[in-house]
Amino acid sequence: MGSNTDSETAKSARHSVHGTSTQPTISQDKKSTPHTGNNRNIMATIVDDDDRLLVRIGYTPVLERHFSRWSTVSYAISILGVLGSVPATFGVPMTSGGPATCVWAWFIGSIMAYCIASSVAELVSAYPTAGGMYYVTKHVVPPEHVAAWAWIIGWCNFLGQAAGVASLAYTISQMILATAVMHTFDGGEATFTPNAQQTILLAIFVLCLFGTICSFPTNWLHRIILWFAPINIIASICICIALLILTPNKQSASWVFTTFTDGSGWGSKGFSFLLGFLSVAWTMTDYDGTTHMSEETHDAAIRGPVAIRAAILVSGVTGWMLTVTFCFCMSDYEGIMTTPTGLPAAQIFFNAGGKTGGTIMWFFVMLVQFFTGCSAMLANARMAWAFSRDAAFPFWSKVNTYTHTPVNAVWLVVAFCSCLDLIGIGSTVTITAIFNITAPALDISYIAVIIAHRWYEDRVVFHAGPYTMGLWSKPVNAVAVTWVIFISVVLFFPTVNPVTATNMNYAICVAAFIGLFSTVWWYAGARKSYTGPRTSDTIGELPPEDIEDVFSDYD
Repeated sequence: MGSNTDSETAKSARHSVHGTSTQPTISQDKKSTPHTGNNRNIMATIVDDDDRLLVRIGYTPVLERHFSRWSTVSYAISILGVLGSVPATFGVPMTSGGPATCVWAWFIGSIMAYCIASSVAELVSAYPTAGGMYYVTKHVVPPEHVAAWAWIIGWCNFLGQAAGVASLAYTISQMILATAVMHTFDGGEATFTPNAQQTILLAIFVLCLFGTICSFPTNWLHRIILWFAPINIIASICICIALLILTPNKQSASWVFTTFTDGSGWGSKGFSFLLGFLSVAWTMTDYDGTTHMSEETHDAAIRGPVAIRAAILVSGVTGWMLTVTFCFCMSDYEGIMTTPTGLPAAQIFFNAGGKTGGTIMWFFVMLVQFFTGCSAMLANARMAWAFSRDAAFPFWSKVNTYTHTPVNAVWLVVAFCSCLDLIGIGSTVTITAIFNITAPALDISYIAVIIAHRWYEDRVVFHAGPYTMGLWSKPVNAVAVTWVIFISVVLFFPTVNPVTATNMNYAICVAAFIGLFSTVWWYAGARKSYTGPRTSDTIGELPPEDIEDVFSDYD
């Protein structure tokens, strides 16, 4: 794309900064043809179009770009990880509202998720940075409000992702121990029952494995993640076929698609149906996870948004296929729902394939859940790094000189998520509440930016990226915002009535704590030092025709 001198200059620009500085410090290539204005001179030395856009946004490129079209799509699909997440959460909608609730809640929830994801994709296409929706905040609210908005959105996003990573490690630990339980059956009774300490220690070990993989160089991650989605999809199809063939006395289609129950005890099948959205809400979230890898992705302004929407479509269909299959295989409803493994889906697998066949199928569920955990931690670490380079919290913005990745931020996430999981030793109720905040915290952080964009669109000029919904933008935004507000209220309700101290849904308390924590810290001193994303962006200073040129290379 340019001379050898240009290539060396671009490489130098990408690796010259490994600290907290975010100002473009790119040296001028004496052989390059000068352009009018300082901004164009800087642009002339950048060969990579993505780095050119990043400099115009206001950040110096310091990460290497290795993620391609397919590894980006694979990453987006793996961060949802339906083969791991659907079995992990299947018991909740089945208990609340029966098989029809499982089937139709997933179907409706996937459509709503597509609206949210499309709205997110449109915004991050304009500003593809590791900060994701957190960074977009700077360009949708008036300058005087940027710091406060970015602070709250950033903490909601970081903590929501961290809760998700911690819950994934915890779930994998439960899955491994459930396998051990199934292999200790003697006379119809399990001789091994895992305790809280065993579950938590194994979860922390899993988090360390996540951290080790996420510390790899970007080109290694690209090669590894390429396999995540194919394994997820192929294994899902094979497992569905195997379960339907091997399971005796399958349920009827009428039972699967039309049987609604009031398992929640709230006296309403309709409300019990709404509680069934927990599975799809927990699985189909972290839409902007893909955008946190933007500074390591080629053609990020297009490939990120395309990957986000493609992942929702693929995961929605695959998840619905798995859910319908599990419902057909509920041959012994009471036995499956009261399984000593604690996971009804695990019992379905072992009923169909026995110890050997069930373990093989369950292994792929755990493997895909592990993929999801790695992907989620990768997004969380990049968010932590982006937040740190903007001085939200210190010391974690350094880029490792060997891997050229933010390794410090990775192990910050490992340590923080381990602390969250350790709470489970003292209180299963508290740790469950923390996990339940994942979907609401992330979704609310998304719609807050969407609302701000629409509320201030007459005051703040938003330069759309190459992906835009055009006339559909406002209607889709309205659906996304309405749905998140509605479903967040539902997901904060206790799932069982009568409500006791042990079955209370404390997610609302965790949400209140997050809000209080970020607000108190803000007024206690953060407002004096934190100014929002620390960039010297020049896109807003360009004429309209030049702004179009910024994205023209993506067309």
